[in-house]
Amino acid sequence: MLRQLSADPEGGNLLDTEVKTHARWRRRALSVCALGLALATSGTTAAVAAPVAGRDGRLCRDAPAGEPASMLRAKPGATIAEPNVDAAYRQELARIASGQVAPQVPAVKGGTISVYFHVINKGPGLSNGDIPQSMVVDQIDVMNAAFAPTRWKFRLVETTRTTNATWYNMTPGSGAEAQAKAALREGTADDLNIYSANLGGGLLGWATFPSNYDQDPIDDGVVILYSSVPGGGTPNYDEGDTATHEIGHWMGLYHTFQGGCSQSGDLVADTPAESSPAFQCPVGRDTCASPGDDPIHNFMDYTYDSCMYEFTRGQDRRMDQQFTQYRYGQQ
Repeated sequence: MLRQLSADPEGGNLLDTEVKTHARWRRRALSVCALGLALATSGTTAAVAAPVAGRDGRLCRDAPAGEPASMLRAKPGATIAEPNVDAAYRQELARIASGQVAPQVPAVKGGTISVYFHVINKGPGLSNGDIPQSMVVDQIDVMNAAFAPTRWKFRLVETTRTTNATWYNMTPGSGAEAQAKAALREGTADDLNIYSANLGGGLLGWATFPSNYDQDPIDDGVVILYSSVPGGGTPNYDEGDTATHEIGHWMGLYHTFQGGCSQSGDLVADTPAESSPAFQCPVGRDTCASPGDDPIHNFMDYTYDSCMYEFTRGQDRRMDQQFTQYRYGQQ
């Protein structure tokens, strides 16, 4: 559930494959290929149309070379411990072993999710975390582009702004996080609350899993570093894909490297096994003996935003199953 700033010595160019499309916020002077993923234009939370695949294209943008030392929060190649993710993973493996699994034919196969976006700041201006509404809208656009092939869509219902220096510097599981969510959270199980703040510990964001909702509804949602939104200013991580990654968790996905090279892996059959997180954009990286290079372009890895552009069909199906089991129709 946690996405962190880090670095790795591996790097390289990107391959021909399916391509992500984002909105008008791509302003850097780097080569970018225009893509053709169409947003789903209709559907509600209960839509049942089959998911659509992205169109073929080329991602002709190289991963940036290096990043400022001040942005490095973990040593290259270091194992990043995420106890909350590991705990959720162990719990799910136990449920599977006992026969408690998600429905194989999900009732929900896409739809529109209402979003409540909570901007937590310590004062006016972007440098104080008070991201402008235009960046909030751009963030929603990025999310919609990323999830378009799955037929999940996000609709911004409300943006709230709260000046609170304590909440602004929240960390996972802290009193500040609990207080902010208790005061600001809106909606029910199938509504998405996003909180932007100045996160501690070099973190880009974290999220709750669908299966956590019944235990603690108030905690449900996604927290992101305010400067990770499109144009927010965090080098290599300000194209909006931290939110995409964390929403993947909120929809029930694990990291692509979850479980390492084990047979269970991330519980999705069509994501190649990966022994550890990938950083930057290491094309051709292959850390497991099973078929397929590491899925470095997947939104659920740890690579640069510019390197991420896909969810697999198996991940799409898992999101549908998890939403059906834990969020659809719940209060």
